[in-house]
Amino acid sequence: MRTFLVLVSVLALSLVTSGLLLAQSNPAIGTWKLNPAKSKYSSGETGSKSRTRTVEAQGDGFKITVEGVAGDGSHIAYSYTTKYDGKDSPISGTGPDGADTIAAKRVDANTTTAIEEKAGKVVVTTRTVVSKDGKVTTVTSKGTNKQGQPTTTTTVYEKQ
Repeated sequence: MRTFLVLVSVLALSLVTSGLLLAQSNPAIGTWKLNPAKSKYSSGETGSKSRTRTVEAQGDGFKITVEGVAGDGSHIAYSYTTKYDGKDSPISGTGPDGADTIAAKRVDANTTTAIEEKAGKVVVTTRTVVSKDGKVTTVTSKGTNKQGQPTTTTTVYEKQ
């Protein structure tokens, strides 16, 4: 019985430690606020008035929750949980440009890429880079909006 309790304790400690190590090895983990003044949008596009991006470690992947107010005053709310395996994961809520799935890959410790699709068609590709000091995240997105027009967006977030 004592051996069993030691084994369970070691296993529990290992799980907690692995989650902490993942969070430490992923500089994107945390809460990020949009800096609208530093963000850039395609001509004719309105940027967000505000946006909070929360990134949490989830096993060997991550969960992102986004809340905010779009340039037209509408509410922004979506989230997804995915791994860095390049496989599609569902987006809850209305994702960027109507995307309903996302597939992410880790390029290096500070950089990820993702493909966002709607009904199996690519609508947005993104490159997310966390600065070396871990204080700024820049998300560069290219794709098509709901009207089928090409878009390029650079959103800049600051760690809270």
